[in-house]
Amino acid sequence: MTDYFKQLWADLVLLCRTEPPVLATWLDKDKEKILSCLIWLILGSSLYGASIGLWRSPLQSFYVAIKFPLLIILTTLGNAMINGMLAQLLGAKISFRQSFLAVMMSFTLIAIILGAFTPLSLFLLYNLPPMGTDLASQAHALVLILHVILIAFVGIVANIHLFKFLDYICANRLKAKQILFTWLGVNLFLGSQLSWNLRPFFGTPHLEVRFLRDDPFNGSFYETVFYILKRLLF
Repeated sequence: MTDYFKQLWADLVLLCRTEPPVLATWLDKDKEKILSCLIWLILGSSLYGASIGLWRSPLQSFYVAIKFPLLIILTTLGNAMINGMLAQLLGAKISFRQSFLAVMMSFTLIAIILGAFTPLSLFLLYNLPPMGTDLASQAHALVLILHVILIAFVGIVANIHLFKFLDYICANRLKAKQILFTWLGVNLFLGSQLSWNLRPFFGTPHLEVRFLRDDPFNGSFYETVFYILKRLLF
């Protein structure tokens, strides 16, 4: 058991270093490395998820600690199927399972970085107006926008590292760029909409705390962000 935890920690260090020649060797051990990535993905995203739900209530924090890893895993599964086909069409010599591992590594890196941002998230919540005040609605809108920006930033950082990996295994920079941008487009579209369907994450002040809304498929993520920005800026 001790050796397993040592290997798990070693995998984390290697993933954070994102050295393409080292990560390329993982493609030959995809079953073992997928499990390792999944463990770190759940740990990092649960920690961050708990921090973003805490402003609303401890119960909301508990719900989001469950839903945030679920969101990332569902996005990874959906992306892996689509991205695996796209990679084949674009000429990448990797199997569907290897494509899934590449996507999983990218999302695991996102979860790890977000987990590291948990103290910053808690500091933000500590300085926000508390629930029950006149400024609660504005605080909710602000924290939602800031976390969307943070998650987008972390996603870009993780995918820049993924590009280095794709560039190495494809041995063709143009082809690697094509694969990366198609993957980014799918990630953004699917992940954003799934986050809407699995809402609430932050917890709207005037609504009851619950695991899912009664109408999870009503509306869209993009429509909501547009109206929040409009309310904040105008």
